[in-house]
Amino acid sequence: GPTRKMPLTASAMDFFQLFVPDNVLKNMVVQTNMYAKKYQERFGSDDAWIDVTLTEMKAFLGYMISTSIHHCESVLSIWSSGFYSNKSIALIMTQSRFEKILKYFHVVAFRSSQTTHGLYKIQPFLDSLQNGFDSAFRPSQAQVLHEPLIDEDPVFIATCTERELRKRKKRKFSLWVRQCSSTGFICQIYVHLKEGSGADGLDALKNKPQLHSMVAKSLCQNASGKNYIIFTGPSITSLNLFEEFEKQGIYCCGLLSTRKSDCTGLPPSMLNNSETPQSRGQYRIRMKGNMSLICWYNKGHFRFLTNAYSPVQQGVIIKRKSGEIPCPLAVEAFAAHLSYICKYDDKYSKYFISHKPNKTWQQVFWFAISIAINNAYILYKMSEAYHVTRYSRAQFGERLVKELLGLEDTSPSH
Repeated sequence: GPTRKMPLTASAMDFFQLFVPDNVLKNMVVQTNMYAKKYQERFGSDDAWIDVTLTEMKAFLGYMISTSIHHCESVLSIWSSGFYSNKSIALIMTQSRFEKILKYFHVVAFRSSQTTHGLYKIQPFLDSLQNGFDSAFRPSQAQVLHEPLIDEDPVFIATCTERELRKRKKRKFSLWVRQCSSTGFICQIYVHLKEGSGADGLDALKNKPQLHSMVAKSLCQNASGKNYIIFTGPSITSLNLFEEFEKQGIYCCGLLSTRKSDCTGLPPSMLNNSETPQSRGQYRIRMKGNMSLICWYNKGHFRFLTNAYSPVQQGVIIKRKSGEIPCPLAVEAFAAHLSYICKYDDKYSKYFISHKPNKTWQQVFWFAISIAINNAYILYKMSEAYHVTRYSRAQFGERLVKELLGLEDTSPSH
């Protein structure tokens, strides 16, 4: 749960600033002004540009965050006369001023001579965000490694042209998270960049288990010695990775796939489906030390690799139509934690910022801001302030937008 007690009067902005404090916003102001100066020195002066202020930077973020609630195709729709126009917030800043800030917006204006990482323009922000996640929340023992659902808004996909859709799908990075499975709080973010079309690019990430294990190690670098139980999907699950994690005091439970997983070191007899017909709930087990390989049958064979649960402990899967199906406890735990993450995706993925810039670092930045707001709302729901106001996720987002824009209205929106 939360590491600090927030006051009853804590606002949406107070929770958001646990992760994005004023000093981070002030740095964005400085870097944006520096980039604008450098840009104008190179391409000619811009008489319409005036240095951005902290108040304007907060308003700029507020306009962007508003697209996560109303899902407009473009943030500029706020100033239009169409369906997505929002006159109540459009008066805070003119469209031309917003577009100027958007043109020059930067988190890091200059590239250091030692920098080789492709995300150097937002790496300090991601590091600051990670420190905020670590200091504001203690996760539960059970956590999940997965790719959160960050796809386009389905309404927009239904209305955009085929050319726009093809363009949007060319995302040059993959976003992975380590997530507390009992609350949904995202503890750590890892961004894998498509550095090129070579063997180490994003295309290879879909096929190579060693790259997935690299992602897993990066996500769990701060988890050593804490007895966490990490749930993984087929692309990450492997015997070598789980044994390496066990030496660090991290225990695992993962779904295994003969097609997607690295099955090195596993007995072939357990990877082949038995020819004799089986009834639902039957399972076979093979062990090596603390590691168990479970092959469980339920309208198909499901294999699980775990060193976190005893294979002899019994669990049960409850199906609406077929009732209770017996299974090892590891299978029950895996199903319970993964279903929670599916619920999280259903509830929170629709609140990702709709603005889709062309530059990769900006895409990652807005995804990271969206995750920070979702985390802020989770902390808000666990605080005493929630029992005073009880905002929904959409209302919390609207409150945050109004506070960033400096609007006086404090009544909850419905």
